[in-house]
Amino acid sequence: MKASEPALQGAVTVALSWIAARLGVLFAPVILLMVMMALDYVSGMLASKAEAIAHPEDPAYGWSSRKGILGILKKVGYMCLIVVAVGLDHILIQAAAPLGVDLPKAIFGLLVTVWMVLNEMLSIVENAGRMGAPVPPWLARCVASLKDKIDQEADKEADADE
Repeated sequence: MKASEPALQGAVTVALSWIAARLGVLFAPVILLMVMMALDYVSGMLASKAEAIAHPEDPAYGWSSRKGILGILKKVGYMCLIVVAVGLDHILIQAAAPLGVDLPKAIFGLLVTVWMVLNEMLSIVENAGRMGAPVPPWLARCVASLKDKIDQEADKEADADE
């Protein structure tokens, strides 16, 4: 073990602890989202490569840097939406406090994050199918159903706020 390894481990532990304290209940879903984003990106590149091998004569198939950049930008957009949702939670909590209403710390932030995780999971399942993996039909339906339930819950929350 190098002398710098314990210092690096300590620094990572402190940083993750600080982030976990700030995010609270959102910490685990945000970490899961980041893992799903990375897995989706890699599986998307592999699926594009598999399609290029299967269709060598068709230039529409295969990986392109343009598609890759657009995928990264979409994932940055996900994080922006989560920040907006957390900001909305904060505004609602601050507005409700003087009225004596105690709201949970994460309503919309949690809903948006979980919705994004399910969206990434669905994309990974689709990418696996594009790679030729036998995807059980119930798996995609299950993930899509969970995503729909989150949509319904968010609609209920939004209707309650009006």
